[in-house]
Amino acid sequence: MREGLVSGSLASVFSALYLAWAGARRGVPAAPVNAVSHWFFGDRSLRQDAPSLTYTLTGYLTHHGASLFWGVLHAKAWGTRAIAKQPLPAAAGAVAAASVACFVDYQLTPKRLTPGFEHRLARPDMTGVYACFALGLLVGSLAMRSRR
Repeated sequence: MREGLVSGSLASVFSALYLAWAGARRGVPAAPVNAVSHWFFGDRSLRQDAPSLTYTLTGYLTHHGASLFWGVLHAKAWGTRAIAKQPLPAAAGAVAAASVACFVDYQLTPKRLTPGFEHRLARPDMTGVYACFALGLLVGSLAMRSRR
């Protein structure tokens, strides 16, 4: 559980920083994070450019909660194996987990519950978000390995 919380938190921070960076390249750093709150506030959150407690905080907390879910699932499914603590298999497991998360987010989830940042980012940036998510899972997993 601890590994999942650490990995999920790092995945959340790394991918949220990428969201802000990708938004900043378009002149609206908070917009992709704001868009995550669309499950609660509807389409108006998809149009919010400025940072705000309402949209940005709700968006980040939602993103963080989902990241914790995927981090714990990754740690339970993969992190208990001895081979998963070696760098290359750990990287493969993190990429697999991020790929499954992306598939679930966009193929199995109803539109109202998708991450939302897809409305504010181009497809290459979507890849970057999930790559940073995988990097966070990897760093968290390896950090927990070195802690043991």
